[in-house]
Amino acid sequence: MSADILPDHEFALCLTHDVDRPYKGLQAPYYALADRDPSHLAALAPGNNPWWQFETVKTLEDDLGVRSAFYVLQEESILAKSPGKWLRPRYWIEHFGRYDIFDADLLEVLHDLDDGGWEIGLHGSYDSGDDRQALCEQKIALEAALGHEVRGGRQHHLRLGDETWEHYDAVGLDYDTSLGSSSEYGFQYGYRPKRPFDDDFLVFPLTVMDIALPDPDAEFEAAWRECERLLDEAAANDAVMTALWHPRMFADEFSGHRRLYRRLVEGALDRGAWVGPPADLHDRLVETRHEPAGVASVNDR
Repeated sequence: MSADILPDHEFALCLTHDVDRPYKGLQAPYYALADRDPSHLAALAPGNNPWWQFETVKTLEDDLGVRSAFYVLQEESILAKSPGKWLRPRYWIEHFGRYDIFDADLLEVLHDLDDGGWEIGLHGSYDSGDDRQALCEQKIALEAALGHEVRGGRQHHLRLGDETWEHYDAVGLDYDTSLGSSSEYGFQYGYRPKRPFDDDFLVFPLTVMDIALPDPDAEFEAAWRECERLLDEAAANDAVMTALWHPRMFADEFSGHRRLYRRLVEGALDRGAWVGPPADLHDRLVETRHEPAGVASVNDR
């Protein structure tokens, strides 16, 4: 193994949250039918929004003394897409789940998180991985909402194109976290961040997404065993591990996921890990890197 990734820690755990759907809204009837549970329809009542979990995440992480990154989505209207896409159900799902980053309530939350040391990053829209102009426009909009530059992000649905990293680099982002799977977990892409251009632009592979694990609401111990195995593997290999928990998974209806996330972070801290958002780790790696062995090249495993 090459030089320690962080000499003062056993390994690193990057915490990330994709803000896909902060409002349950139109998804409530779907879940009511899918689960045969009409209680989901309560989300349609005025003032009731069970997926608005920013304060829950903030309180939990603050209690543990850690920070994370929230990746914010500015999905285009389906009316702005080519007519050929209007007949595809996927695009209507994205359209009806859209939210406005300039909404007053969301702006207040984002600024509160930003002021508290959480990272706010870009969640590139469904088709933007192949569209540099769209990524640039979305980055500019998010920076206008925040009042400062953003450092990195992740593509919606992990949709990497052939030149997505080139686009990220060109629009001024320092890193990407899209390389991974929503159905598998582990270190398939190695134990270190990658440098696709042999410079300071980093790719942090996604190690584990919440929905890829055994359902902790039904099989908590099984889900925890998988997380524990990943933590042990990370510690044994001086790895950088990246976790994605969607904010909606902190709602009461997914209480097992909220409990599992806390256990994951506690387990990392107990094992001597550095825990935080990718932008902070990016800066530490760039500052401490004295030779290329500290970070893998794009083809290393």
